[in-house]
Amino acid sequence: MYLQDLTSTSQVKFGTSGARGFAADMADRVCYAYTTAFLQYLEEIGQVQAGTDVAVAGDLRESTDRILCAVAQAVRDFGCEVDNCGKIPTPALTYYGLLETKPTIMVTGSHIPGDRNGIKFTTKRGEILKQDEARILAQDIVVPEKNFDFQGMLRSSLELPALNPRAADLYARRYTDFFGSSCLTGVNIGLYAHSAVGRDLTMSILESLGATVTPLGRSEEFIPVDTEAIRAEDRELAKKWSAAYGFEAIVSTDGDGDRPLISDEHGHWLRGDVAGILCAKYVQADAVVVPVSSNTALEKSGFFPAVYRTRIGSPYVIAGMQQAEADGYQRVVGFEANGGFLTQSELDLKDRSLLPLPTRDPLIVIISLLAQTKQQQIPLSSLLSTLPQRYTFSDRLTSFPVATSHKILDHFSSQDEQTNRARIKEIFGPHFNQVDAVNQTDGLRIIFDTQEIIHLRPSGNAPEFRCYTEADSPERAQEMNEICLRVMEKWRDAD
Repeated sequence: MYLQDLTSTSQVKFGTSGARGFAADMADRVCYAYTTAFLQYLEEIGQVQAGTDVAVAGDLRESTDRILCAVAQAVRDFGCEVDNCGKIPTPALTYYGLLETKPTIMVTGSHIPGDRNGIKFTTKRGEILKQDEARILAQDIVVPEKNFDFQGMLRSSLELPALNPRAADLYARRYTDFFGSSCLTGVNIGLYAHSAVGRDLTMSILESLGATVTPLGRSEEFIPVDTEAIRAEDRELAKKWSAAYGFEAIVSTDGDGDRPLISDEHGHWLRGDVAGILCAKYVQADAVVVPVSSNTALEKSGFFPAVYRTRIGSPYVIAGMQQAEADGYQRVVGFEANGGFLTQSELDLKDRSLLPLPTRDPLIVIISLLAQTKQQQIPLSSLLSTLPQRYTFSDRLTSFPVATSHKILDHFSSQDEQTNRARIKEIFGPHFNQVDAVNQTDGLRIIFDTQEIIHLRPSGNAPEFRCYTEADSPERAQEMNEICLRVMEKWRDAD
């Protein structure tokens, strides 16, 4: 059985950074097959053999424990050993794998709703890239059908080995060693814990850096916090908590702990691509790689000798960072609009070194911004004012058919530029000025002569349609986004 054949029947497909689907569709047999194909690919390229340790971990979703057992069974049946790292953030598991030269498998759906889940694979070198994904899908695998019932569930569940705390410990030391135990002394922080898998570890790390941390909003039910489309209730909670406690910032992450949320002293959540600029400046990057959707304040700031723009998704950002390094840059970093920050180079600061972590990581962003406010003795809102005043906003339409998404993009994909501009004017003309440029690197990115920007794109891992907007004021960016989503909603309903 070829894995790519299974993807067409199971509804579990590779997205931006792994396999994802509804938890009900992620039967044990499906998860077993994906894991087997991944390990078979690693065997092909010489990264696993009999007895190789494979590190596994998961998030706090209800379906995660079951899927972890299916993954572990596949690892064991392949002749490898299961290294159980427990419930830890994705970057903690990836960092451990890189340091210990082990492949890793993270069971997580990241920020998507709790009725879905996913599996993220990392080789000994780091995240799987698009060329790895293609070879995994092409694997011809054998699944022991006798071990599964008619619903595709394991007839007997494997018990995971004893918990190995080393991955969590190494991740914590990464930040305490680099930033120092007094870098946040006296800083008063709120931690929005919700159902983030790294909530306790994050609190421990921040406290070890000297901060006073108050936990907030802890939940035993999964909450789908999306750092690119922050829920109205989360915006209101941050404002309420800031007013009640006088925090200098409120911090959080998404469900698997690879994307940051950080608010200013008023409880206003920062956009991830703005926080990323401030973090990149703090670590003195000389080349920054971002997706095409990120805030153009990056270039307008003039902070960085080189800026590379890629398609959306960490595999593309990683490939871009590798190119920047090949081009001779020494301090290469990347970030995404969701706030996840990646480091390609070893970074040194005040006689301390930070090893590369080329996967989305939230803590370097959170800590570096808080450290800057302490060092400069200014509130976070004042730190933001040092950047060019460009504002982005993003939101999405859920339950948006993939076919409709492609139909929308195809409508604007004529080879003739004038035809594209005429179609854009027809759809968006009443609300925006003349089109100045169109970029189809990833979706449809429209730049108007006012330098306002609309970027339309289907999600890479869910039936969602995303809209990113950029303008000279936050109010206008949000207004533009609402206009675009109303237009797309009518298009969906008419389809």
